[in-house]
Amino acid sequence: MKKLVILFLLGMYALAGKAQEADKIVGVWWNDEKTSKIEVEKQDGKYIGTIVYVNPEKYNNGAPPKDVENPDPALRDRSIVGVQILSGFEYDAKEEEWINGSIYDPKSGKTYDCYSWLESEDVLKLKGFVAGIRMLGRSSEWYRTTL
Repeated sequence: MKKLVILFLLGMYALAGKAQEADKIVGVWWNDEKTSKIEVEKQDGKYIGTIVYVNPEKYNNGAPPKDVENPDPALRDRSIVGVQILSGFEYDAKEEEWINGSIYDPKSGKTYDCYSWLESEDVLKLKGFVAGIRMLGRSSEWYRTTL
C-alpha cells in the first residue's frame, strides 16, 4: 500500500511538471517586427493568442489599423487590437512544442496551420505552413515582453 501511495504521488508530480512546461508559452510576446504585442493564454485546455497592443506608429488617424484583408467583408472594419491570431495549440511534451494550432496573418487575411516551440525562455518560434506540410511554410520569432 505504501508503494502505491508513493507511485501515485510521483505520478502527480510528473503531471504537474508537464503542465508547467506547457504553460511556458503563456505571456505577452512582441511579434518579429516589434509592431504588435500578442497575449498567449490557456483557454479550454488549448493555447490562444490575441493582439493586445499595436505600436502607435502604425495607427491611422489616431486609430489602430483595421483588419482590412479579412476574407469576411463584415470583419474588415474591426480594429486588429483584440483579434485572436493564434488558436487551438496543444502541448506535445515528447516533442516539446505546441502543435495542431493555426495562425491568422492580418496582413494577408490568411490563416495557416502552425506549430511553435521555445528557442529560449524569451524567444518563441512559430512556423505557419500549408497543405499539412511543415516544410512549406514561413517561420517567425517572437520575443517575451510585458504589457
